[in-house]
Amino acid sequence: MGQRHLFAIHLLTASGAALAILSVLAIADQDWRAAFFWLGIATLVDGIDGPLARRHRVRERLPKWDGAALDFVVDYVTYVFAPAIIVGRALDLPPLLGAIAAVVVAVSGALYFADTRMKQPDNSFRGFPAVWNMPVFVLFAFQPPPAVTFLSVLALAVLTFVPVNFVHPIRVVRWRIGTLSVVGVWVLCALWLLATNFMAPAAVKYVLLAASAYLFCIAAVQQSLRSD
Repeated sequence: MGQRHLFAIHLLTASGAALAILSVLAIADQDWRAAFFWLGIATLVDGIDGPLARRHRVRERLPKWDGAALDFVVDYVTYVFAPAIIVGRALDLPPLLGAIAAVVVAVSGALYFADTRMKQPDNSFRGFPAVWNMPVFVLFAFQPPPAVTFLSVLALAVLTFVPVNFVHPIRVVRWRIGTLSVVGVWVLCALWLLATNFMAPAAVKYVLLAASAYLFCIAAVQQSLRSD
């Protein structure tokens, strides 16, 4: 693969920033389904670009371009910044609480991306990995009382700095088949909700919640088993 083709992988990564902009524009129009759709596409891109870059040794063959730095920038705007705006605008929080919650998401996420301890030897994450698009999607689907939403945001922000592991569904080898299966269930439920403008049967929402709970807890369970 030539250098131009290799650079296309960096362009693929950078396209996540464009998808974040499309999501923010949809937020401005209060088109929440479109906002989450663009963030979902950005997550798909993020799942593709890393394996491509490693397979073609982009870091070695294009040393003037730092793919890791680019990935961090794009991950911040897609996993933290755009979801923070959704927290402030779409979760039925009073204006002051919405602003505080959005700031908490943005600041805790920024600090997390600067944490050199974020990756563990088994490729899991140390602390909640600031993938705010997922819990924000679940909160939007359920629209719990404002107090529950606000406390959930605060709890996740605190967990950003706690030495508890969270799974990377692709790169953590242990129980990967089961974890990827749960990810598939989560995605199917999310697509169902988007296709019905969040009017899917309640069972779909509860399956989404159960899948989220598995993905939230599984690495901590593995961490606990290793320490026994």
